Amino acid sequence: MLWITRFSGIFSAAMAVIVLSPSLQSFPPAAAIRSSPSPIFRKAQVIFNNGEECLSSGGVCNPSLVHVAITLDVEYLRGSIAAVNSILQHTMCPESIFFHFIVVVSEETKLLESLVKSTFPELKFNIYYFTPETVRGLISSSVRQALEQPLNYARNYLADLLEPCVNRVIYLDSDLVVVDDIAKLWKTSLGSRVIGAPEYCHANFTKYFTGGFWSEERFSGTFKGRKPCYFNTGVMVIDLKKWRNGGYTKRIEKWMEIQKTERIYELGSLPPFLLVFAGDVAPISHRWNQHGLGGDNVRGSCRDLHPGPVSLLHWSGSGKPWLRLDSKRPCPLDALWTPYDLYRHSH
Repeated sequence: MLWITRFSGIFSAAMAVIVLSPSLQSFPPAAAIRSSPSPIFRKAQVIFNNGEECLSSGGVCNPSLVHVAITLDVEYLRGSIAAVNSILQHTMCPESIFFHFIVVVSEETKLLESLVKSTFPELKFNIYYFTPETVRGLISSSVRQALEQPLNYARNYLADLLEPCVNRVIYLDSDLVVVDDIAKLWKTSLGSRVIGAPEYCHANFTKYFTGGFWSEERFSGTFKGRKPCYFNTGVMVIDLKKWRNGGYTKRIEKWMEIQKTERIYELGSLPPFLLVFAGDVAPISHRWNQHGLGGDNVRGSCRDLHPGPVSLLHWSGSGKPWLRLDSKRPCPLDALWTPYDLYRHSH
């Protein structure tokens, strides 16, 4: 199959980069971002011209645009930059992609924006400010501290943050790369559903909630009439118009409020999404979220690819490719992330 050959080539080339690179970084990226007087990312080598088959592009309200939302913060910026680079490298219509970057207001906000501009000078994007106080009182402790960060919950508020004229958006986590034309994902039919995502119905759905949740009808009864399946919230197509009309942000917040007193789940921002949407998700091909490459939420062990074609590689879990590469302990599949990394290793 063609996709196997393609990934074999990418894998070999990327492994060469890992083995031959004389310096894979001297100190953590976050420290470099805060202290460096010069840009720490190389300018992306992207031909920023639409193909002949692309529709005309324009401002944020142009109906022909593909809208992509990604969070930006210092700790995950290297991953976000690689994700954007991968999208641009594989699309036929780079001028038709509009990026919506969600940030938490801080002393580094302007720095993040300037780094994006210097790395992608022609990129169409807006910056949106997410206030941590919006969710701080709703966040419960999780199995991994990183899952408790307020920015993880920004996806719940996209319908409020983005312009009212934006009626559809692809939400992507920062720890992934896209190896196919994202326009294909954009064209996914949601039908009457509010969100679309790859579902994994073979997964043990009961483990995402506590025994107390399943023993009480007032909680577990929320799935009555539905056939809930696990889905990963790091890759979603969202109909923002339906979201706004249905008040789905409030529905998610309701479950977060219950969690504060009843402890019905253990995993950060995922369970509230499952409670509201599981069993009512427009199915998307698994090729659009080869997730779990970061291992589990504790050890971050190495994983293999799932069988089948690949359009998106996702390092969900605690093991992030840039951290494993810099520690000189990469997993084999981290080589597939390396070609999109624009970090200047001299820093």
